[in-house]
Amino acid sequence: MSDIYLLHNQIKHYEWGSYNFIPEFLGMENAERMPYAELWMGTHSGAPSQADVDGKLTDLKEISGELPFLFKLLAVDKPLSIQAHPNKEQAEKGFLKEEKNELSLKNPKRNYKDNNHKPEIICAITPLTLMAGFKEPEAIQRSLEELLTISPQLKEIGTVLNNALKTKSLKGFFDILYNISGFEREYFSSLFLDKELDKKNSVITPLEWALMKQFASAYPGDPAVISPLFLNTITLQSGRAVFIPAGILHAYLSGFGVELMTSSDNVLRGGLTPKHVDINELSNILNFTPFMPEVISPSSSEMFYYNTQEKEFSLYFINGDGRPKTYTKNGHSICLVMEGEIQTCGRSFKKGQSFYIHQKADENPVIFEGKFSLYAVSGSVMM
Repeated sequence: MSDIYLLHNQIKHYEWGSYNFIPEFLGMENAERMPYAELWMGTHSGAPSQADVDGKLTDLKEISGELPFLFKLLAVDKPLSIQAHPNKEQAEKGFLKEEKNELSLKNPKRNYKDNNHKPEIICAITPLTLMAGFKEPEAIQRSLEELLTISPQLKEIGTVLNNALKTKSLKGFFDILYNISGFEREYFSSLFLDKELDKKNSVITPLEWALMKQFASAYPGDPAVISPLFLNTITLQSGRAVFIPAGILHAYLSGFGVELMTSSDNVLRGGLTPKHVDINELSNILNFTPFMPEVISPSSSEMFYYNTQEKEFSLYFINGDGRPKTYTKNGHSICLVMEGEIQTCGRSFKKGQSFYIHQKADENPVIFEGKFSLYAVSGSVMM
């Protein structure tokens, strides 16, 4: 029989987190009204899970080894910073450089917390809104031109930005935007606070304008307040997901979801945050090719695989209708029960609980029974 263990997971109380999503999902009160932002499931040193072994809590890593993935609940009440993650080569070089410079892992100016890449998939539990990937230069240009009609005072900087876009240079546009003067930054912010959008025949959508108004209010003087004009805005409905490769600029704005990534905490920020922003290093790792993430929609209500082409992790949604279901993913898995109650390997797990399975190729497959829904993550252990 496969080894199976109930997990006890750590929660991150970042200020952008929701007061309700995670506590309600776990069936607990939030009497202190703390923001619950993320729940981590895995072996990453930033918040490793513990496994219940015969009533005693043990670090999951001692049972599983170093898992290649990090699985999270993500609850967003306020927009996260605009950010991107490095590829494997960039992470290794950046981590080595900061280690040689003896920059502490706790230093707020540290960019690379480990030497791993961080592609990720986000799947909505509730409607979840995000920005991800540069728009086509022509689309950005049209939005900027409309902005100039709303505020002719922006003509000088708007012309410079548009000239970069005319040459198809998203990097040139990005570099110019992040080097505008303090006066121009402040004016961008005041524009959205002082004016309203004429919604008739507008290129800029009401959602984009509302986001820019929100950003300008929270982060006045940040050039990233106009990010909805150059990044794609997407709202995922429940069960739908997008995959964010390394190097893609993105920000999660609101909603509740599950997030799966390689086991890494490398984040390079580009604004909309009080935290450290290193635009030069961010620019070095960004992919400046226009990119619209594909929305992955489940094609089956019983079991669906969210195909990301990633070798280090796989995400599945499984819906139990009372009939036994065979789970045949050899290796290491973490399952999170979303609804109902599941029976497997002589154990029962209910909504909000997560468990770890180590299934070997020569063992009988694991059988899931009961009426439930869950997300299952699988991957091979890191050597």
